[in-house]
Amino acid sequence: MERLDSHRILVTGSASGIGRATTLRLLAEGARVVATDVAEEGLAETAELARKAGAAERLRTAVLDVSDETAVNTVVADAIAGLGGLDALVNVAGMLRGAHTHECSLELWNRIIAVNLTGTFLVTRAALPALLEGGHGVVVNFSSTSAQFAHPFMAAYSASKGGILSFTHSIAQEYGKQGLRAVNINPGSISSGITENIFSLVPEDTDWNLFTKLSPVLGEGYGSPDTVAGVVAMVVSEDGAFITGTEIRIDGGTHQ
Repeated sequence: MERLDSHRILVTGSASGIGRATTLRLLAEGARVVATDVAEEGLAETAELARKAGAAERLRTAVLDVSDETAVNTVVADAIAGLGGLDALVNVAGMLRGAHTHECSLELWNRIIAVNLTGTFLVTRAALPALLEGGHGVVVNFSSTSAQFAHPFMAAYSASKGGILSFTHSIAQEYGKQGLRAVNINPGSISSGITENIFSLVPEDTDWNLFTKLSPVLGEGYGSPDTVAGVVAMVVSEDGAFITGTEIRIDGGTHQ
């Protein structure tokens, strides 16, 4: 028997990077998963990888913009109905755009907050009744090392991730006596769509000397998304049964 046999899990941001790796790891451990993302083509690629791994029958995909309240309510309800309930929610979906803070437009600020922070809230709110129903639900939210350590040119992103950090602590306390666990995953120095495209996501005149401390001490470069996916699988399983209201930082020792 796999560690996550019979577990019913909803994952956002599954079209690439950490979200894709997490989806595939949860499937590999026996879970039934509904995977969502705004990128339909990337979702199809994730589904193809699941098929090659022999897990296609336990995966459903749905296109979802987590900042769209109506779409969130519909997709989450459909996911819960299709799975017959919900044991865990993994909120990976997010976006990063950098700017000099004095040049950051309100439009950009609001968009980052809408996707990262409000999106996490909307999906969690829609999923909470089903998660509470079983008495052992788990919410895994993706904050970031940027919520606690300096990441220049990323004020909006860092603020959104700091909000997620606090939000997770709040629901962990609010619903703990009803059996809900809520945990923040704080990745840093992980290869993903964001890190691979970082040069196009920050200002052209970025002072890269300000990033000299943002390097892992383990290995020879950034970590694999699989290293994060394995931790998520542990948290949502019984192996994580006494973990709640806290952060797990996965950054290869970048922020010591």
